[in-house]
Amino acid sequence: MPHHTPLIGTIVAGLVVAFIMGAIAHRLKLSPLVGYLIAGIMVGPFTPGFVANTSLANELAEIGVILLMFGVGLHFSLRDLLSVKNIAVPGAIGQIAVATLLGLGLSHYMGWPVMGGIVFGLALSVASTVVLLRALQGADLVETRRGRIAVGWLIVEDLVMVLALVLLPALAKVMNNADASAGMGDLLAPLLSTLLKVAGFVALMLLVGRRVIPWALHWVVHTGSRELFRLAVLAIALGVAFGAAVAFDVSFALGAFFAGMILGETPLSRRATEETLPLRDAFAVLFFVSVGMLFNPAVLIEQPLPLLATVAIIIVGKSIAAFAIVRAFGYPGDTALTIAASLAQIGEFSFILATLGTGLGVLPAEGRDLILAGAIVSIFLNPFIFSMIVRGHKKEEIEEEEEAEKARQRPHIGHVILVGYGRVGKLIAERLAERKAHFVVLEADAERAEEAEEAGHPVVRGSALEDRHLMAAGICEARRLLIAVPEGFEGGAIHEHARHLNPKLQVIARAHSDAEVAHLEGMGVPHVVMGERELAARMLQLSGAG
Repeated sequence: MPHHTPLIGTIVAGLVVAFIMGAIAHRLKLSPLVGYLIAGIMVGPFTPGFVANTSLANELAEIGVILLMFGVGLHFSLRDLLSVKNIAVPGAIGQIAVATLLGLGLSHYMGWPVMGGIVFGLALSVASTVVLLRALQGADLVETRRGRIAVGWLIVEDLVMVLALVLLPALAKVMNNADASAGMGDLLAPLLSTLLKVAGFVALMLLVGRRVIPWALHWVVHTGSRELFRLAVLAIALGVAFGAAVAFDVSFALGAFFAGMILGETPLSRRATEETLPLRDAFAVLFFVSVGMLFNPAVLIEQPLPLLATVAIIIVGKSIAAFAIVRAFGYPGDTALTIAASLAQIGEFSFILATLGTGLGVLPAEGRDLILAGAIVSIFLNPFIFSMIVRGHKKEEIEEEEEAEKARQRPHIGHVILVGYGRVGKLIAERLAERKAHFVVLEADAERAEEAEEAGHPVVRGSALEDRHLMAAGICEARRLLIAVPEGFEGGAIHEHARHLNPKLQVIARAHSDAEVAHLEGMGVPHVVMGERELAARMLQLSGAG
């Protein structure tokens, strides 16, 4: 049996080179997406050296698209959108219209067909979810009004792109038949047929899927098998996407998005997200690598002016449109600048649109190359642009937030800091509250932090790996630190940060395995609690044999 096959070679080369380039990008404080795209260019057919199998990479990318769209659906929050709908909905639609018109104008200058220009403009209009959220999280803006508007804006953009992915194949058929001697009815028939199929699929998912999918997952949960639960979530994502394509002739993207959205409404959504994240990340990386393989670097030399125009539309045109719209709705300048800066890049949906448009023959190959080059440049520049724009307005906001935090959260001397408000952290907080102990919950996840606040506990939102958040929780005055996060290796890093700020701190950490126990003890954590050992000891105690 041969040890090297095209499939194995493509996966190994894609993941290994992506890891190396992603690590370099992270070291340079850039988005790992830049590294993944460059990795694809390196193993692609337009550069010397190893060339991965393009057709296999594209098939792996299809799985990546399904899981990406499933993740978008899982994180879709109607509540977040409704809270800022008055600005996010008209703002996003207006900004998409401006960027699409600018892209259409550039495509007309280059002599492309109208449909290709529309696809090109749409691809330039939608920001990357990964890059936007990373920028907001890095500046601690996710929970601010500015952050909520930006996230709501992004949700609207994603919904518009999902609709575009559904309608693009039908519109391509209409445009391809536009020169034929056919009546208006014949031209519009593919579009109407697609809309009817989409309506049928949506109706089936809302009437049947909303009942069957949660029921199936709850049944799997009661089996107690973590492996079976993980498999069930993946089967739902891939099965619904494939079934939508076969039975209703709609895109994989729409099927996966609806599967994720329905699953996101259930109490099991958080667990589904955590269980499938490693596989989704792996195939997402392969998707970005496959996109990079399609990029021809020659466009940098052959079309420098169109490339500059493309980057200008992404960074300048979109930003000016977003800034003007936000200001027109009466919001202050700092809000308008934050949203404009966060949207000044393109990413996942742009790649999906470019690949689909090229495959349908409506977008020229040079259009796809310009989109990919524009994405790489804009993702590279966005952290610097965002930092420069936000920094000036951030200082005053941080001072105000810190003062409010001190007044609201300032703990008593000798209090307890509880890191993590998951299943274990929630139980600990309840017991501490019953004992009327003074404690502060330190939680980075927005939903869990909100849940802790609703329970009446004092909360500091942020990562325990950052000194400023530990300081906000009163680490210097604290007596004990309870690390309830499920990852023991992360707990060791938290312990190191905390003891650096307060050497006298008593630390109790949680572990899941012997390796984590050894790691934590090697880091100097005085008390490590491993769930399995405590269960065994308690059962022996109750049996009278302990």
